[in-house]
Amino acid sequence: MPADEVLTMGRIGVDLYPEQVGVSLREVRTFAKFLGGSASNVAVAAARYGRRSAVITRTGDDPFGEFLHDALRGFGVDDRFVTPVASLPTPVTFCEIYPPDDFPLYFYRFPKAPDLEIHPSELDLEAIRDAEIFWVTGTGLSQEPSRTATLTALRYRAKRGITVFDLDYRPMFWSSRQEARRWYEEALPHATVAVGNLDEAETAVGLRKPAEAAAALHDAGVELAVIKQGPAGVLASRVDEQVEVPPVPVEVVNGLGAGDAFGGALCHGLLAGWELEATMRFANAAGAIVASRLSCADAMPTEREVHALIEGARHA
Repeated sequence: MPADEVLTMGRIGVDLYPEQVGVSLREVRTFAKFLGGSASNVAVAAARYGRRSAVITRTGDDPFGEFLHDALRGFGVDDRFVTPVASLPTPVTFCEIYPPDDFPLYFYRFPKAPDLEIHPSELDLEAIRDAEIFWVTGTGLSQEPSRTATLTALRYRAKRGITVFDLDYRPMFWSSRQEARRWYEEALPHATVAVGNLDEAETAVGLRKPAEAAAALHDAGVELAVIKQGPAGVLASRVDEQVEVPPVPVEVVNGLGAGDAFGGALCHGLLAGWELEATMRFANAAGAIVASRLSCADAMPTEREVHALIEGARHA
């Protein structure tokens, strides 16, 4: 079997998104069901571009877990590293939708999410070493044994190929920002790429100004720092190159999947060897497309759709 082009490790779950927009969950009557979880969404997004992708994660041993296997396979994502945890339910996540920029999330990951029960002994370290891109998330560091498994994978890979640390800071998963920073500092030296928004950058390096945060990420050992700035666009920084790219304007329906779409598109551009600015424009446009749709994984665009939006924005 050829090595994976994109191998992600981290969250998976079922997203239950309201079909009534602009009202609280108290008033919502019906929901639509989707595959969710940042690492899994990134793998789906990469697969939409024809990339061989797989995810390392765990589900409950229940019908929702079976649904997630079906969904991954349907999207063309290899699920051979997705295993059940008999004692824990598959997580579900609800959101409220208040466009254009308010999307409260409600995570039901109790008593513990199965994707935090990834054990070091279960890892296929050769697959992790050989993948062209290996992608891990900050949430994977929030609890044991996932924390040790994530760090074990990063150390074994030893910066081979492209190793992405998605800063992915979710305050509800941590006792404090300081505790998260402690473990982010452990992971950063093993990554070649770090991706996050301004709040996540502050968690990782204690700095919120984009250029300063990028410089601190370089000092921590990262070769490419990508700082997402919301309406201000994205800053991408290498030691000898820095670009800033504005966002692509769209009518926002649900902004929750945009970051994962950005991540899958970033993987595609890096694998393709595109120039840094072209990669950022492509990733921004992919994120914008998903923000204009209700779901996350199901909304991931094709390469043709992304280029069409870029061209349309250029001539607008």
